[in-house]
Amino acid sequence: MAPDAPPQTPPTGRAAGTHWPRLVALAGLVGLAGFAAWKLPLEKLPAWVDQLGPAAPAVAVLVCTVLLCALVPRTAISLGCGALFGAIGGAAWSLTAALLAATITYAAGRWAGRDFVAAHAGDRLARLDRWLARRGLLAVIVVRLQPIAPFGLVGYAYGTSSVRFRHYLLGTALGGLPSSFSYATIGAAAIAPHSLSWLTFIPAATGILISAAAALHWRHQTRTTARPATA
Repeated sequence: MAPDAPPQTPPTGRAAGTHWPRLVALAGLVGLAGFAAWKLPLEKLPAWVDQLGPAAPAVAVLVCTVLLCALVPRTAISLGCGALFGAIGGAAWSLTAALLAATITYAAGRWAGRDFVAAHAGDRLARLDRWLARRGLLAVIVVRLQPIAPFGLVGYAYGTSSVRFRHYLLGTALGGLPSSFSYATIGAAAIAPHSLSWLTFIPAATGILISAAAALHWRHQTRTTARPATA
């Protein structure tokens, strides 16, 4: 019979203290990105888009990715992309930026905070982490559907968790699909209200149906789990 794995001992004060430099570095980078977002001349963006031509979407995705990592609300990003690139294009580019930002924030949270959380998490946080890991994809979808915190902050938090990256990224895409198209459509309508047709709303309606199905499945699964087992 194979011997049991040796129990993990809690980190010493010196080892635990090594986690702080990464957290401070991450906070500094987010602060710098936020300062850059604050200084960004938003009134010049339409002119820049015209000047950049075919390269405008790529530059917009890059800028929006940085803004999301700097904790700028994704609603504003989707509205702006819709105003600049139309309903369909704006939704596609804003969702692309969201997925890039989701990847970066998850990786940054994993690098800076995973060891810290593992070393300092109490029983309640550990139980939450295990619960999120068990729910996997569905947990990410439902959390992304709820505007409970800035998009980037949720990504940093998930990086410190045990949720697998593939579940996190796919859940982010499915959970972010409805709002990407909905807010991009609103942004496009604010600039050119007569350019829209009923076809423009099909992607948003599809995304809402997918997310609603996920939410209903979550509710059913939660009730089934909570139901006491019968003999």
